[in-house]
Amino acid sequence: MCLALPVKVIEVGCGPAGDWAIVDLGGVKKEISLALLDDVQVGDYVILHVGYALSKLDPQEAERTLALFSEMAESVAAAS
Repeated sequence: MCLALPVKVIEVGCGPAGDWAIVDLGGVKKEISLALLDDVQVGDYVILHVGYALSKLDPQEAERTLALFSEMAESVAAAS
């Protein structure tokens, strides 16, 4: 199963060609490619799939989705 996740961009212009970014993935920092998108800025939310940002995402929608993922993780942890 493949899953695309919303992530927040915390740094842009990384990598040899400057088309990489650092994102926050639930407290984990990860380097991703911005090769498929233009005009991504620090603070933007993007949909991440297999290391590539696929599209920008409305910040409110991204935060709602991340809150749902967090609730699901807490439910699974409580049930264990």
